[in-house]
This record gives sequence, structure tokens and C-alpha cells, in this order.
Amino acid sequence: MIKSKKIFDTLSLIIISTLIVGCGEGRKVKSTEEIKIGVTVYRQDDVFISTITNNLEQIIKEKGSENNSKILFEFVDAKGSTLNQGNQVDRFINQDYDVICVNLVDRTAAATIIDKAKSADIPLIFFNREPVEEDMDRWNKVYYVGAQAEQSARLQADIVAEQWISNKEIYDKNKDGIIQYVMLEGEPGHQDSLIRTEYCIKSLNEKGIQSEKLADDSANWQSDQANSKMTQWIKEFGDSIEVVFSNNDVMALGAIHAINSNSELIRKPIVVGIDGIKAAMESIKVGDMKGTVISDSMAQAEAILEIAINVAQGKSIENINDIEDGKYKKLPHTKVTINNVDEYLK
Repeated sequence: MIKSKKIFDTLSLIIISTLIVGCGEGRKVKSTEEIKIGVTVYRQDDVFISTITNNLEQIIKEKGSENNSKILFEFVDAKGSTLNQGNQVDRFINQDYDVICVNLVDRTAAATIIDKAKSADIPLIFFNREPVEEDMDRWNKVYYVGAQAEQSARLQADIVAEQWISNKEIYDKNKDGIIQYVMLEGEPGHQDSLIRTEYCIKSLNEKGIQSEKLADDSANWQSDQANSKMTQWIKEFGDSIEVVFSNNDVMALGAIHAINSNSELIRKPIVVGIDGIKAAMESIKVGDMKGTVISDSMAQAEAILEIAINVAQGKSIENINDIEDGKYKKLPHTKVTINNVDEYLK
């Protein structure tokens, strides 16, 4: 499991951007001043979220010498507290930030944040944790950047199907032709967790592969919780577990730790994750994890920045590629197995 080296409450970064500040309809930005972008994340020690914020910093630094327009990014960590996040948004508003980017602690708090930003006429970009459609429709300056959750689930099912079909004599432990599986789910209520959980099984069944759920539970995206859940399931089901579906890589790695620590299992189950973090790909390389699905954190960071700059300047985002309904930018995934892991480990 990879831990970000940048766990922080507040980090300000003022750099030079390639983008020239201009004027448009709505909120104005003076050409001689910086564009101020505030970013609040639910937990900076979340491996995938820290990767997005680190990528934002990297992109800005790489573009830092091409013209004289300054961009100020401030990153703050809500540490899993809705109250903290609300206070952080209030401070961004009080300090007249030009754009606020929010990785929600609680999806049900989105409406309150949107209404505050609307009153101050400060555009909002939610990322990774998608508000419900009704909240997204509360204002025309609310945007979302994330990944194609259903696609990730279907690619995960592809990995399992390929392993199952080509190695059935190994993984069909009771020889009944049915996959007995356990499911490690992300945070309850998180839209990606819900979609990944549903569609990985739905897609598997659409391929004509029968499945039977032995157990499922939320491990809240955390490795230690997944380790604990998996340890309990091994005690309960033992070698009956043929596949471990995990909504993300960190939980999959926690499950693998539990599997590798247990001497009672005769044959290890198929374990698959989602996100494409480095530790997961290293696990694929040594054969512990059978596959992951890359959620492109760099592409998401680029999309966040592109939308932020455009809306800060009062420009339309209609010309941004693959924008849905004028407010959604959802990036595609890539399947990684032992067959192509070296390419991505580079």
C-alpha cells in the first residue's frame, strides 16, 4: 500500500500558468491578478485522492514558465469531517476564491455547499465523489470530474472471466461451475462503490458465468479494514472463496495480506481491484493480484484544472472534449493484467 508523503492540513502553491486570464460573462478575473483555486479533499491520506492532488501540483509546475499569469492552488484536508469541509468551503468563499474544488466527505452535504457557492457566485467542481443529479442541477456553475464507474466494473469482470475460464481446474475449487465470491465494498453511499459492486457481477452473469455471493461488506476504501474482513471470511468460508472482488486496489491489497498470512488456504482465490495504483501493479507482477483497472488520476487532474481555468475566466466549457450535459467529465479506464503490467509499471 502506498502512502502519500504529503498529508497536510493546508498547502499553498503559487506558480506561473500557461493560461492567460481573460474576461467573459459572469464572474470576472482581472488580468493582473492570480486565479485562486481552493481544493478540499475528504482525506488526503487516501492513496488515490493524494495521487490526484499530487498530479495537480505536477501539472502546474510543468506549465509554470510559459507566461505571466499566476495561479494559486490551496489544498486542504477535511480529515473525514463534514464540519471541517464546510468550514473550509466557507473560508474559500470569504477569501473570494475564483473556483472551489470539492472531494466530498458526505454526498448528502453537496446541496449546502452548492447553495453557499451559488450565493457567492463562485463556480464549484466536485471530483471523485459525485453528487446526486438533483444537486448537480441546483446551479449552472456546478461541474463534476470522475471516472466511468460502470466501465471499471465491467473490465474487472473481464479479468475474472478470463482467469476463471482459462484456469477453471484451479479456481473452481468445488467443481460446481459457479463462482463463489466475496465482495469488499467502498464507502457506503459512494456512487462508484455502488456501481462497481452491481455491474461487476451483472457483467459476469451476462457472460454466462454463474456466481454465488458468500459475503459482502464495506471496508471504506481502507486496507486495514479489508484485511480484517478478509481474515474473518477466511475463518468462515475457507477454501470455498474462489474470487475476491474489491471496489479499489487498497482494499484488494488488504485482502491479499490476509490471504498470504493464512496457512489454511490450499488454493488462493482470484483477487481483483480498481484504481491502478503502483502497489497493485507490483502485486500483479508477483502474481498475488490477478488484475486491476486503471482510473487515470493524471487525466482527472488535467480535467479539473482545465475546467477550473475556463470557468474562472468566465468561459464556456462546451469546447472541452467529452463534456456531458455541459457539466460532467468522466474519464475512461484501462484493464491491467500480467500481460501488460510491465508497460504501466514503467
